[in-house]
Amino acid sequence: MSQIFDDKGNIVPLTLIQAGPCKVLQIKTAEKDKYDAVELGFVKKTKKVKKSEKGKEYRYKREFKNGDNLKVGDEIDVSVFQEGDKVKISGTSKGKGFQGGVKKWGFSGRGASHGVKHEHRTLGSTGTSFPERVIKGRKMPGRMGSQRISVKNLKVVKIDKENNILAVKGAVPGRRGILLEISSL
Repeated sequence: MSQIFDDKGNIVPLTLIQAGPCKVLQIKTAEKDKYDAVELGFVKKTKKVKKSEKGKEYRYKREFKNGDNLKVGDEIDVSVFQEGDKVKISGTSKGKGFQGGVKKWGFSGRGASHGVKHEHRTLGSTGTSFPERVIKGRKMPGRMGSQRISVKNLKVVKIDKENNILAVKGAVPGRRGILLEISSL
């Protein structure tokens, strides 16, 4: 993330995203593949490529349903967006490992007064007297994060067409270096 100053002198928080170029590798049709989609490739591989990957030697390959007016070999870069556009950005959130109920679900924990020994951040009772089992879906400790998150209505502040960098106001999901899906609203 970074920041810039707007016309009034206010600080605007930014996230800089390398957005392209993405190449159209394949167009799938309902007649041949039983569904309509467009396959895009991002970040070309530099190491040795298998014969079966010739023409598709990209590190990241993803399929998208909307692909009207695209042909194999077309390149999509930041020029599809304009400053002031609202976009939706999706990605995988940061993984936080195994967490307890207090951090994962915001439980209050137990009291800190007399008689509560080594129990401050525990879950407490998990079942009921009937049906004498833990009901499915109960909020309990477990792995946290590493989920697909979408953030809508992020404003495109600046576009650097030479370096294919998109500056978006606010934070986007995930850690640095993660693959993001950017779509206009």
